[in-house]
Amino acid sequence: MNLTLIDWLIVVFCVGVLFYGVHLSKKYVKSVVDFLSAGRTAGRYMITVSQGMAAIGAITIVGQWEMNYVAGFALRWWEFTMAVVLLVMTVSGWVIYRFRQTRALTIAQFLEIRYSKNFRIFAGILAFVSGLLNFGIFPAVSARFIIYFCGFPLYFPLFGINISTFPIVMAGFLLVSLYFVFSGGQIAVIITEFIQGIFSNITFLVIIIYCLFYVNWDQVFQAVNAAPANASLINPYKTSAVPDFNLWYFLISVVGVIYVKLSWQGSQGFNSSAKSAHEAKMGEVLGNLRDIPRWLFLVLIPVIAYTILHHSDFANLAAGVNQTLTGVGNKAIQSQLRIPLVLSKMLPVGVMGAFMAVMLMATIGTHNSYMHSWGSIFIQDIIMPFRKKPFEPGQHLKVLRLSILGVCIFIFTFSLLFPMTDYIFLYFAITAAIFVGGSGAVIIGGLYWKRGTTWGAWSALIVGSVVSVAGIILQQVYPSLPINGQYYWGISMGVSSIVYILVSLLGKKQNFNMDKMLHRGQYASKEDAIIIDAVPVKGFKMLGMGKEFTRGDKFIYIAAYSWTFIWIAVFIIGTIFNLSGDVPNSSWMAFWKAFVMINLSVSIIVIIWFAIGGIRDFKDMLYRLKTMVRDHDDDGTVKQEANEDAGIK
Repeated sequence: MNLTLIDWLIVVFCVGVLFYGVHLSKKYVKSVVDFLSAGRTAGRYMITVSQGMAAIGAITIVGQWEMNYVAGFALRWWEFTMAVVLLVMTVSGWVIYRFRQTRALTIAQFLEIRYSKNFRIFAGILAFVSGLLNFGIFPAVSARFIIYFCGFPLYFPLFGINISTFPIVMAGFLLVSLYFVFSGGQIAVIITEFIQGIFSNITFLVIIIYCLFYVNWDQVFQAVNAAPANASLINPYKTSAVPDFNLWYFLISVVGVIYVKLSWQGSQGFNSSAKSAHEAKMGEVLGNLRDIPRWLFLVLIPVIAYTILHHSDFANLAAGVNQTLTGVGNKAIQSQLRIPLVLSKMLPVGVMGAFMAVMLMATIGTHNSYMHSWGSIFIQDIIMPFRKKPFEPGQHLKVLRLSILGVCIFIFTFSLLFPMTDYIFLYFAITAAIFVGGSGAVIIGGLYWKRGTTWGAWSALIVGSVVSVAGIILQQVYPSLPINGQYYWGISMGVSSIVYILVSLLGKKQNFNMDKMLHRGQYASKEDAIIIDAVPVKGFKMLGMGKEFTRGDKFIYIAAYSWTFIWIAVFIIGTIFNLSGDVPNSSWMAFWKAFVMINLSVSIIVIIWFAIGGIRDFKDMLYRLKTMVRDHDDDGTVKQEANEDAGIK
């Protein structure tokens, strides 16, 4: 095996800490809201760190490595422009702010409030099916990483029979994830994801620093400089021959980031876990800074791996990796395992254990969040709308756990049987689009446009799913078609938006009571009134800072703006230089070296800052859970009389 006793002790200790966090959460689960939304008690740092970790499971890391091994630093250049889009979304509270104001526990509950009960059921079914197909490959990718990184044998003898290691490893971490979710619901998810997030970022920095000593910049430059023409890993203006992960992939992603906000329900429990709409918004803002160490790790490590596999100085190491890959399944599986195998042969004792702990915790954490989300959606948005009588609190928690168990069994079976033949992120795009292709128009229209109608919502969601399913079928029947999953996603977003608008405008004119749904004006509670009074109009308020913002909040906003605008300025200047003449690869390499060093320095500050803020939020969260009075009628059921009052005025 590749791990020593010291490495395994580190892994055991880290997983043990997670078990303690789950044990701590058990006594606080006293209501459905506690299980589904952590009692709506989480502060901004707990939200942003834990949600960020939930979105970066082992499969996400492997998928990002796949993409960045092909695209290198070049794709990161175009992402500088996305930073502005993300910042505008977060400081304006795009979608998340209004959704939190609705007080809905799930997106589909909001869809019933805004449209109709039948539409909620249809959307819930579509989201559930889309999510299960998307989630179905998670255990397989994670298990393969664990097996090959640790150096486990592919088979082991038992009673004279050779048993495959693959299903045993999958079953192992799925059972741990299942125990975590059963024990503490969303409270356990947030606590364990926060612990993982802090430890993971520290480990990422250690690995980055080690790799920068293991491979020097001259070796990196020599390797990437030999990349094929117009498939550069460092010059973003010479990437026309880059397959799949090129400029078009990025442009569709930019539109998608805006369009699908809160559409994807894989970590929907976080959407309603904040203790206020303001805290939810601040968590989004902090997310722009939280991702600095993570993105540095996800971009730099593939470039280091590319160097090791293409530079003569590392020929022996590369030969060992390539020899292992030749005995692995198809090209898609080889692509997933390439970088993990490189790391398994270069990381020292201790660091190997820390990284294995990160990946195992990330695997458990992502499965926690996704099983919790899809299991909850099945009960809250498919089963409950059919019931005339709400569940009793104890019964409600029982059926939620049974649903989560069903999700666990499905993804285990799917991972055993499904033949993975595409890049992870392209598979994600097309399976997710079954729901998010049309749901973006439905959610945005429902929160921001009083003229949006139920018929418009039905039409948009059906069209989006049809386009995506057609794409899946075409990919299987005609695999040589030059349209990948990302393109199908882009088509479904555009068509669904047009259909939603046209059907709503051509139907009977209706004005939905937005104030009632958003608890504004005469419908506002004391908590909401503080927020509603702060409407951005001028000066600093143009940046989204209202009366509820403290001095610390304003500092965070300004820091987020400054960081983003610095890189936008760099992008503009770099574009001017490239349009004025040919910029040599040596200049691009110097730029990326500076980029890495700056981000490395800022990452240290961010990790310390978020750890301190998160510990403070953690204490406050436990105090609120201990002292708050539960409302057992708050279980995600939309009361009929409230639905009628919020409808048409």
